[in-house]
Amino acid sequence: MTPLPLLSVRNLSVDFWRVEGMRAVNDVTIEVGRGEVVGIVGESGSGKSTLGFAIAGLLDPNDIELAGEVIFQDKDLLQMGKEEFRLLRGSEIGFIFQDSSSSLNPLLTIGKQLAQPLMANGGMDINQARKRAEELLAMVEISDPKRRLDQYPHEISGGMKQRVVIAAALSRSPSLLIADEPTTALDVTVQAQIIELLIRLKESLSMALIFISHDLGVVARIADRVVVMKDGKLVESGTVDNVLNHPTQDYTKLLLENIPSLRFVDYRNDSSFWSK
Repeated sequence: MTPLPLLSVRNLSVDFWRVEGMRAVNDVTIEVGRGEVVGIVGESGSGKSTLGFAIAGLLDPNDIELAGEVIFQDKDLLQMGKEEFRLLRGSEIGFIFQDSSSSLNPLLTIGKQLAQPLMANGGMDINQARKRAEELLAMVEISDPKRRLDQYPHEISGGMKQRVVIAAALSRSPSLLIADEPTTALDVTVQAQIIELLIRLKESLSMALIFISHDLGVVARIADRVVVMKDGKLVESGTVDNVLNHPTQDYTKLLLENIPSLRFVDYRNDSSFWSK
Protein backbone atom coordinates (compact mmCIF):
# COMPACT_ATOMS: atom_id res chain seq x y z
CA MET A 1 0.00 0.00 0.00
CA THR A 2 1.32 3.43 -0.96
CA PRO A 3 1.80 5.58 2.17
CA LEU A 4 -0.26 8.74 2.43
CA PRO A 5 1.66 11.96 1.79
CA LEU A 6 2.51 14.20 4.71
CA LEU A 7 1.08 17.18 2.81
CA SER A 8 -1.45 17.21 -0.01
CA VAL A 9 -2.33 20.54 -1.63
CA ARG A 10 -5.38 20.13 -3.84
CA ASN A 11 -6.60 22.69 -6.37
CA LEU A 12 -5.38 25.58 -4.22
CA SER A 13 -6.13 29.10 -5.43
CA VAL A 14 -5.28 32.38 -3.71
CA ASP A 15 -6.98 35.64 -4.71
CA PHE A 16 -6.03 39.03 -3.27
CA TRP A 17 -9.05 41.22 -2.50
CA ARG A 18 -7.26 44.53 -2.88
CA VAL A 19 -6.05 43.87 -6.42
CA GLU A 20 -8.96 43.12 -8.71
CA GLY A 21 -8.38 39.99 -10.71
CA MET A 22 -5.15 39.21 -8.85
CA ARG A 23 -4.98 35.42 -8.59
CA ALA A 24 -1.54 34.76 -7.12
CA VAL A 25 -1.98 30.98 -7.01
CA ASN A 26 -4.20 29.29 -9.57
CA ASP A 27 -5.51 25.75 -9.04
CA VAL A 28 -2.22 24.24 -7.82
CA THR A 29 -1.99 20.61 -6.72
CA ILE A 30 1.17 19.17 -5.16
CA GLU A 31 2.11 16.48 -2.65
CA VAL A 32 5.02 16.19 -0.23
CA GLY A 33 5.93 12.81 1.20
CA ARG A 34 7.39 12.23 4.64
CA GLY A 35 11.10 13.00 4.55
CA GLU A 36 10.87 14.30 0.98
CA VAL A 37 12.34 17.55 -0.34
CA VAL A 38 10.20 19.36 -2.91
CA GLY A 39 11.60 22.43 -4.64
CA ILE A 40 9.20 25.13 -5.85
CA VAL A 41 10.83 27.24 -8.55
CA GLY A 42 9.80 30.29 -10.53
CA GLU A 43 10.63 33.90 -11.28
CA SER A 44 9.46 36.81 -9.12
CA GLY A 45 5.68 37.03 -9.31
CA SER A 46 5.24 33.36 -10.18
CA GLY A 47 3.27 32.69 -6.99
CA LYS A 48 5.82 30.38 -5.40
CA SER A 49 6.21 32.33 -2.15
CA THR A 50 2.47 32.97 -1.89
CA LEU A 51 1.95 29.22 -2.18
CA GLY A 52 4.37 28.63 0.69
CA PHE A 53 2.75 31.32 2.82
CA ALA A 54 -0.71 29.89 2.12
CA ILE A 55 0.35 26.39 3.18
CA ALA A 56 1.79 27.79 6.42
CA GLY A 57 -1.22 30.00 7.14
CA LEU A 58 0.82 33.20 7.01
CA LEU A 59 -1.43 35.22 4.70
CA ASP A 60 -3.76 37.84 6.19
CA PRO A 61 -7.30 36.44 5.85
CA ASN A 62 -8.61 39.99 5.43
CA ASP A 63 -6.63 40.36 2.21
CA ILE A 64 -7.25 37.05 0.49
CA GLU A 65 -9.74 34.44 -0.58
CA LEU A 66 -8.63 30.82 -0.49
CA ALA A 67 -10.12 27.90 -2.41
CA GLY A 68 -9.12 24.25 -2.44
CA GLU A 69 -7.64 22.05 0.25
CA VAL A 70 -4.37 21.86 2.17
CA ILE A 71 -4.35 18.46 3.87
CA PHE A 72 -1.59 18.04 6.44
CA GLN A 73 -1.51 14.84 8.50
CA ASP A 74 -5.15 14.18 7.56
CA LYS A 75 -6.31 17.67 8.62
CA ASP A 76 -7.49 20.39 6.24
CA LEU A 77 -5.50 23.42 7.32
CA LEU A 78 -7.85 25.80 5.52
CA GLN A 79 -10.66 24.74 7.85
CA MET A 80 -8.69 25.41 11.03
CA GLY A 81 -9.26 28.38 13.30
CA LYS A 82 -6.52 30.99 13.60
CA GLU A 83 -5.32 29.89 17.05
CA GLU A 84 -5.38 26.18 16.19
CA PHE A 85 -3.35 26.87 13.06
CA ARG A 86 -0.87 29.02 15.01
CA LEU A 87 -0.22 26.20 17.46
CA LEU A 88 0.19 23.68 14.64
CA ARG A 89 2.60 25.99 12.84
CA GLY A 90 4.72 26.31 15.95
CA SER A 91 4.93 22.58 16.57
CA GLU A 92 4.46 20.69 13.29
CA ILE A 93 5.25 23.21 10.55
CA GLY A 94 8.36 25.39 10.61
CA PHE A 95 8.95 28.38 8.32
CA ILE A 96 12.20 30.06 7.28
CA PHE A 97 11.76 33.57 5.91
CA GLN A 98 13.87 35.04 3.14
CA ASP A 99 15.34 38.00 5.03
CA SER A 100 17.01 36.84 8.23
CA SER A 101 17.67 40.41 9.37
CA SER A 102 13.99 41.35 9.40
CA SER A 103 13.12 38.03 11.06
CA LEU A 104 15.21 38.88 14.13
CA ASN A 105 14.49 41.57 16.71
CA PRO A 106 17.55 43.86 16.93
CA LEU A 107 16.70 44.75 20.54
CA LEU A 108 16.73 41.20 21.90
CA THR A 109 19.61 38.78 22.34
CA ILE A 110 19.70 35.61 20.27
CA GLY A 111 19.03 33.59 23.40
CA LYS A 112 15.87 35.51 24.29
CA GLN A 113 14.51 35.27 20.77
CA LEU A 114 14.90 31.50 20.78
CA ALA A 115 13.81 30.99 24.39
CA GLN A 116 10.67 33.13 24.52
CA PRO A 117 8.58 31.04 22.07
CA LEU A 118 9.70 27.86 23.85
CA MET A 119 8.46 29.27 27.14
CA ALA A 120 5.21 30.62 25.68
CA ASN A 121 4.25 27.62 23.55
CA GLY A 122 6.50 24.77 24.62
CA GLY A 123 5.81 24.81 28.36
CA MET A 124 9.46 25.33 29.32
CA ASP A 125 10.84 27.42 32.16
CA ILE A 126 13.66 29.88 31.52
CA ASN A 127 16.45 27.42 32.28
CA GLN A 128 14.98 24.69 30.09
CA ALA A 129 14.35 27.14 27.26
CA ARG A 130 17.86 28.55 27.43
CA LYS A 131 19.35 25.06 27.38
CA ARG A 132 17.20 24.15 24.39
CA ALA A 133 18.25 27.38 22.65
CA GLU A 134 21.90 26.45 23.11
CA GLU A 135 21.19 22.98 21.70
CA LEU A 136 19.47 24.54 18.68
CA LEU A 137 22.44 26.79 17.93
CA ALA A 138 24.73 23.78 18.13
CA MET A 139 22.35 21.87 15.83
CA VAL A 140 22.71 24.53 13.12
CA GLU A 141 26.49 24.38 13.58
CA ILE A 142 27.08 27.78 15.18
CA SER A 143 30.39 27.81 17.02
CA ASP A 144 30.48 28.54 20.76
CA PRO A 145 26.67 28.44 21.05
CA LYS A 146 26.58 29.30 24.75
CA ARG A 147 28.33 32.63 24.11
CA ARG A 148 26.14 33.39 21.10
CA LEU A 149 23.02 33.30 23.29
CA ASP A 150 23.98 36.65 24.80
CA GLN A 151 24.83 38.33 21.51
CA TYR A 152 22.54 40.63 19.52
CA PRO A 153 21.77 40.17 15.80
CA HIS A 154 24.03 43.05 14.76
CA GLU A 155 26.98 41.25 16.34
CA ILE A 156 26.83 38.24 14.03
CA SER A 157 27.24 37.73 10.27
CA GLY A 158 24.47 37.37 7.71
CA GLY A 159 25.12 33.67 7.35
CA MET A 160 24.99 33.19 11.10
CA LYS A 161 21.72 35.14 11.29
CA GLN A 162 20.22 32.74 8.77
CA ARG A 163 21.37 29.83 10.92
CA VAL A 164 19.63 31.40 13.92
CA VAL A 165 16.42 31.74 11.87
CA ILE A 166 16.71 28.08 10.89
CA ALA A 167 17.24 27.16 14.55
CA ALA A 168 14.07 29.05 15.50
CA ALA A 169 12.07 27.23 12.81
CA LEU A 170 13.30 23.88 14.14
CA SER A 171 12.80 24.67 17.82
CA ARG A 172 9.88 22.28 18.30
CA SER A 173 11.00 19.59 15.85
CA PRO A 174 8.48 20.11 13.01
CA SER A 175 7.72 17.32 10.56
CA LEU A 176 7.55 19.86 7.70
CA LEU A 177 9.89 22.79 7.13
CA ILE A 178 9.10 25.47 4.52
CA ALA A 179 12.08 27.58 3.41
CA ASP A 180 11.26 30.69 1.36
CA GLU A 181 14.34 31.75 -0.62
CA PRO A 182 16.58 31.13 2.42
CA THR A 183 19.85 31.74 0.56
CA THR A 184 18.97 34.65 -1.74
CA ALA A 185 20.61 37.40 0.34
CA LEU A 186 23.81 35.41 0.95
CA ASP A 187 27.04 35.22 -1.03
CA VAL A 188 27.78 32.05 -2.97
CA THR A 189 30.06 30.50 -0.35
CA VAL A 190 27.63 31.03 2.53
CA GLN A 191 24.74 29.98 0.31
CA ALA A 192 26.42 26.64 -0.28
CA GLN A 193 27.03 26.19 3.45
CA ILE A 194 23.36 26.83 4.25
CA ILE A 195 22.23 24.37 1.57
CA GLU A 196 24.53 21.68 2.95
CA LEU A 197 23.29 22.42 6.48
CA LEU A 198 19.67 21.99 5.42
CA ILE A 199 20.52 18.69 3.74
CA ARG A 200 22.14 17.40 6.93
CA LEU A 201 19.29 18.63 9.12
CA LYS A 202 16.69 17.08 6.86
CA GLU A 203 18.44 13.72 7.14
CA SER A 204 19.13 13.85 10.88
CA LEU A 205 15.64 15.07 11.82
CA SER A 206 13.75 12.95 9.24
CA MET A 207 11.62 15.92 8.22
CA ALA A 208 10.06 16.94 4.92
CA LEU A 209 11.19 20.18 3.30
CA ILE A 210 9.60 22.59 0.82
CA PHE A 211 12.41 24.69 -0.65
CA ILE A 212 11.27 27.80 -2.53
CA SER A 213 13.71 29.49 -4.90
CA HIS A 214 14.07 31.31 -8.22
CA ASP A 215 17.28 29.34 -8.89
CA LEU A 216 16.93 25.86 -10.35
CA GLY A 217 20.63 25.27 -9.77
CA VAL A 218 20.24 25.69 -6.02
CA VAL A 219 17.12 23.52 -5.99
CA ALA A 220 18.99 20.82 -7.92
CA ARG A 221 21.40 20.44 -5.02
CA ILE A 222 18.77 19.80 -2.38
CA ALA A 223 15.44 18.62 -3.85
CA ASP A 224 14.07 15.19 -4.73
CA ARG A 225 11.30 16.63 -6.89
CA VAL A 226 10.76 20.01 -8.53
CA VAL A 227 7.60 22.03 -9.13
CA VAL A 228 7.91 24.88 -11.64
CA MET A 229 5.47 27.81 -11.33
CA LYS A 230 4.62 30.64 -13.71
CA ASP A 231 1.91 33.29 -13.28
CA GLY A 232 0.44 31.41 -10.34
CA LYS A 233 0.15 28.10 -12.18
CA LEU A 234 2.06 24.85 -11.98
CA VAL A 235 3.59 24.42 -15.43
CA GLU A 236 5.93 21.47 -14.90
CA SER A 237 6.85 18.97 -12.21
CA GLY A 238 8.95 15.86 -11.84
CA THR A 239 12.11 14.46 -10.38
CA VAL A 240 15.12 16.75 -10.31
CA ASP A 241 16.92 14.77 -12.99
CA ASN A 242 13.91 14.68 -15.31
CA VAL A 243 13.16 18.39 -15.03
CA LEU A 244 16.81 19.41 -15.41
CA ASN A 245 17.72 17.06 -18.21
CA HIS A 246 14.38 16.60 -20.02
CA PRO A 247 12.29 19.76 -19.53
CA THR A 248 9.06 19.86 -21.51
CA GLN A 249 8.13 23.53 -21.12
CA ASP A 250 9.84 26.53 -22.72
CA TYR A 251 9.59 28.42 -19.43
CA THR A 252 11.52 25.69 -17.62
CA LYS A 253 14.16 25.74 -20.36
CA LEU A 254 14.49 29.50 -19.87
CA LEU A 255 15.07 29.03 -16.14
CA LEU A 256 17.69 26.40 -16.90
CA GLU A 257 19.56 28.80 -19.16
CA ASN A 258 20.23 30.97 -16.12
CA ILE A 259 22.17 28.21 -14.36
CA PRO A 260 25.93 28.79 -14.87
CA SER A 261 26.67 25.11 -15.40
CA LEU A 262 24.94 23.14 -18.14
CA ARG A 263 26.01 19.78 -16.74
CA PHE A 264 23.03 19.56 -14.45
CA VAL A 265 23.50 16.09 -12.98
CA ASP A 266 27.21 16.69 -12.33
CA TYR A 267 26.37 20.12 -10.97
CA ARG A 268 23.95 18.61 -8.51
CA ASN A 269 26.36 15.98 -7.21
CA ASP A 270 29.64 17.87 -7.40
CA SER A 271 30.34 18.61 -3.73
CA SER A 272 33.52 20.48 -4.65
CA PHE A 273 31.40 23.15 -6.36
CA TRP A 274 29.54 23.83 -3.12
CA SER A 275 32.69 23.95 -1.00
CA LYS A 276 34.40 26.64 -3.08
